[in-house]
Amino acid sequence: MRNLLTLQYWFNSRPNALEGGAQKFFLVFLLALLIGCFVFQYLKTKKKGPYLKTWKKLQSFSVTNLIIGLFLLFFTYELVPFLSARILFLIWGMGMIFWLVLIGRTFFEIPKIKEEKIKEQEFKKYVP
Repeated sequence: MRNLLTLQYWFNSRPNALEGGAQKFFLVFLLALLIGCFVFQYLKTKKKGPYLKTWKKLQSFSVTNLIIGLFLLFFTYELVPFLSARILFLIWGMGMIFWLVLIGRTFFEIPKIKEEKIKEQEFKKYVP
């Protein structure tokens, strides 16, 4: 754990292979992204309405991050000098958090969209 707090660990261009526990956690995370791809694809095709945009964004999030994660796993397994650097995992994680924040903003706009749709339906009720 002490090793995680050193700059040499994060900026080492030739790091060692992932340790057993870290590699298992990474594989479970990639499996969760794969399952998310299928679940969000199913929800995207079956559910219509205001949540459709959110499902599309989550599905593209899952697919994109699964591909990036598989590349990072391959590079760390093969010990490719620069592409297996731990800083790439940190950048990837920050990018995922930022992307999820943007998706969350879209998700929290849904009640506003529903309210506007109800007002529009009430208005159209009186227009010939």
